[in-house]
Order: sequence, then structure tokens, then C-alpha cells
Amino acid sequence: MNKKVSSESVVKDIRRRTRKKYSSEEKIRIVLDGIRGEDSISNLCRREGIPANLYYRWSKDFLEAGKKRLMGDTSREANSREVADFKKENEHLKQLVAEIALKNRVLKKSLNGTDFEDIDL
Repeated sequence: MNKKVSSESVVKDIRRRTRKKYSSEEKIRIVLDGIRGEDSISNLCRREGIPANLYYRWSKDFLEAGKKRLMGDTSREANSREVADFKKENEHLKQLVAEIALKNRVLKKSLNGTDFEDIDL
């Protein structure tokens, strides 16, 4: 079966696949340019190739983060690499706790006179 695809959906797909990813440094630069007010927000957004609502979202996030920091909130969200590292460390620690718990159980039973010669610690 051969489906016809509308030109509009093809264009949307191309835009989605070629969408630019902005680094946090780029976002900060753009927001600071807007805050300086040397150019209108609409001109800034046109020059940067972003919709105005995206600029305002970045601006709000930027100002909220600054506000939290000034209020003494030093916590931050972990990035995906940190989360992966924490998960790996968590698994390792769980294994260590399980091994120690098993050894502890074996030692307690051996103190009670139970013979565990076949168990390798």
C-alpha cells in the first residue's frame, strides 16, 4: 500500500530533524542580548532564528535560576551523565551491601555452632 504524504508533513519532518540545539552558553548569550535592550526582542529572535516564545521561556528560566541562587539555593539538577554515574555507583553499592549482609549472616550462624565449611567467603 502506497500512502501519499502531504508536503506540509514533509516540511515539518525536515524542520524537526534539522532543528538547532542551543547550548546553555548560547541561550545565556541570547537572553543577555535581550536584557541589554540594544535591539528589540523581535529583531533579536529573527536574527537568532528562534520564536519569541522560546526567548521568553529561556529568559524566565534564566531569571528564576538567578533568583534561586541569590536566595541561597545552591542545589542544581544533575545532568544525564551524572545520573548514569549515580546509577552505576548505586548498583555497585547495592552489590557490596548484599555481599556484606550475606557474610554477616554466615558469620552469625557459625557463631551459633552451625557448620558452614562449604561456603566460600
